[in-house]
Amino acid sequence: MTEYTEEENFEEEDVELFEHHHIQVDKGQSLVRIDKFLTEKLANATRNKVQNAIDSGHVLVNDTKVKSNYKIKPNDSIKVYMEKPVLHTEVIPEELPLDIIYEDDALLIVNKPAGMVVHPAHGNWTGTLVNGLVYYFNQLPTLPGNTGRPGLVHRIDKDTSGLLVIAKSEDAMTKLAHQFFNHDIDRTYLALVWGEPHDDQGTINAHVGRSAKDRKVIDTYPDGSQGKHAITHWKVLKRLRYVTLIQCNLETGRTHQIRSHMKFMGHPLFNDAMYGGDKIRKGTQFSKYKSFVKNCFDAMPRQALHAMSLGFLHPVSGEKMYFESPLPEDFSTVLEKWENYVKYE
Repeated sequence: MTEYTEEENFEEEDVELFEHHHIQVDKGQSLVRIDKFLTEKLANATRNKVQNAIDSGHVLVNDTKVKSNYKIKPNDSIKVYMEKPVLHTEVIPEELPLDIIYEDDALLIVNKPAGMVVHPAHGNWTGTLVNGLVYYFNQLPTLPGNTGRPGLVHRIDKDTSGLLVIAKSEDAMTKLAHQFFNHDIDRTYLALVWGEPHDDQGTINAHVGRSAKDRKVIDTYPDGSQGKHAITHWKVLKRLRYVTLIQCNLETGRTHQIRSHMKFMGHPLFNDAMYGGDKIRKGTQFSKYKSFVKNCFDAMPRQALHAMSLGFLHPVSGEKMYFESPLPEDFSTVLEKWENYVKYE
């Protein structure tokens, strides 16, 4: 019954297949059998293995099953699914730098830097926050169904910076999980978005769910036809002509909720490559401006999103707890650059 915060997704890990390859066929591609095409395209692939995968329905063309003799056409979208890797449940303790800003017998608050993965998973079995936490405190509890993620009741994305609460006991974990599930956790994010919203504040109430075209991307479905209910409250903090600093407060905590909602609103996060924010979305085409934006991208090579604050009731004492994290250096540097640019332009 646990609900996790922005940019996490624990609910789909019982899926046995995952998308291993996504190939967009060139518009100049000649007609050729798909088994031949994939044998040449994929490393270490044999014709027999490819044909077996196609016969098993693990190869989709334009999201439809095909036969081995199907001839690919220009602009076809080919997806190859494979069995999900065996889940590693053993977490290797590692001595890693942790920015712990508060700790008691029940919990600790960690300020996670951008670039650090929260927990071990396929492709990131070491060097994660959890690896460091297990080294620091090796008796962290685990929620049912979340083996390999000790201490976690929520998480944030690798390239999002900011605060996480970590449970140190089963009782604390259960009570914190209830607060997340009941939307009793106060969560504030700071985001730099492209453009200037027309209003000074607002609420986005629209379902979010995985895109049919790319399962790494979360789309917004305002008609509620797909995905899960998601609510983001936002307000403008500073308008900078081409970009805007906004505050987002989550009522729900869906995967990529803020990133997807901001794109839906027409204001993707600055330098968010997955949601189109890594291109100039507002401003002139002058070379000086393009150079300035590139310098900003270089200074902050990630989406401009920071989990600034966490508020909740202490799971043991019932005391109101509130923590804030200042903007990290890369975010504050880029914000200062924009402030100076619009001031002296």
